[in-house]
Amino acid sequence: MPSPAQASPTLPPVLAELVAYFEPFSTVRRDFRGVVTLHTPGINVLALNASYLPEDAGDVLPLVRAWHLAQDAPPLVASTSAVTGEDVGGLRVGTFTPVPDPGVIVVEQVSRLHLTTWAGVLAEAYGAAEWEGALAQHFAKPLEDDPTSVLLMAYAGGEAIGSLLWRDLDVQGAAHLWGTLDPAADAPLLNAAAELSGGHVRASLPDTSPLHLADAKIVGFTLLT
Repeated sequence: MPSPAQASPTLPPVLAELVAYFEPFSTVRRDFRGVVTLHTPGINVLALNASYLPEDAGDVLPLVRAWHLAQDAPPLVASTSAVTGEDVGGLRVGTFTPVPDPGVIVVEQVSRLHLTTWAGVLAEAYGAAEWEGALAQHFAKPLEDDPTSVLLMAYAGGEAIGSLLWRDLDVQGAAHLWGTLDPAADAPLLNAAAELSGGHVRASLPDTSPLHLADAKIVGFTLLT
């Protein structure tokens, strides 16, 4: 058995949570000296194409970068501490509790038959509408007969304006993949996810969101240079 000094570092809990949520939808998982890499060629979701770093990962970063480049993939890392490179976005990850909303936005649980529409709204929400087909095809197989995942969609006047993937992780609901075409749908969509979770849900919010998360941790995505 390795001594404590020799043991591989572990991921911060918030990063381990993200890995648990996204791993079923990744093509490859790689574990290397405490770094967990999810690699999913042909899919543009950042969290599915990143190396999640333990604390004090500086000495391993050149090797992580080399591995990504060898796969012809951007050397993207996710971390809870500062990493030298190009900042490509940050998330607040924490616990969301429902907030009042006027009830104008309708949120429904939809079947896998609506996966193409769900993926289309998600892709458009991130400014990548052309990814609709690829996302729908990619998520179809892992979601098939998966009792731990639920697709939610938000509607305004019958028009789909929000998509969210809710997952039940160890009796804790999580909503780390979602997007809306109108910020007015953010709270209703997360409220519905919280209701599925029994009152609150673990969620990721962009830095710019005005919504509140309890016990939030910042996760940054950085391209290694």
